[in-house]
Amino acid sequence: MKLILITPPNYFVEEDKIITALFEEGLDILHLRKPDTTPIYAERLLTLIPEQYHKRIVVHDHFYLKDEYRLKGIHLNNRNPDIPHNYKGHISCSCHSLEEVKERKRAFDYVFLSPVFDSISKLNYNAIYTDKELKQAHKAGIIDKKVIALGGIDTDNIAKVKKIGFGGVAILGALWNKFDLCNTNDYKDLIEHFKKLKKLAD
Repeated sequence: MKLILITPPNYFVEEDKIITALFEEGLDILHLRKPDTTPIYAERLLTLIPEQYHKRIVVHDHFYLKDEYRLKGIHLNNRNPDIPHNYKGHISCSCHSLEEVKERKRAFDYVFLSPVFDSISKLNYNAIYTDKELKQAHKAGIIDKKVIALGGIDTDNIAKVKKIGFGGVAILGALWNKFDLCNTNDYKDLIEHFKKLKKLAD
């Protein structure tokens, strides 16, 4: 399965070093998601990440960055729901129901389905699907390799996601909660936890 990491919403001092280290450890795709921030900060972060990894980065905002930094692609969401005029390249989107996945999946390289489990990073953002519903959706061809599970993904449930038939997992809180963005310089625990997640996803 694909292992996709979503950035925390705020920038922090060690971010470029951690992202680079994660790519070195085999991170498949990074989703750069920084809502309500100015593009100059995204540009600065991208210039600090080695160019060889830019082709694995997808942006949720400031879509011009895709071409300027030769990134992998763009991601549509509620803030940015429309494909830019004459856009060509990788594109993904967020879905919040199985019906939405069924309607939109064909037009995208992959889609996020959330919340599959109770969210780690968002309060009161709880799973809305039972295991039985997810298995039935896979049997019906709704959940397949183009659908990425998001929401509450961690080491204790990746195997379940893989067994259901998702094409990958997107993680956020499970990893970033291992690092104090404001007060920590040592990100060894974060890297070690990522290795566990990667091993389970592969």
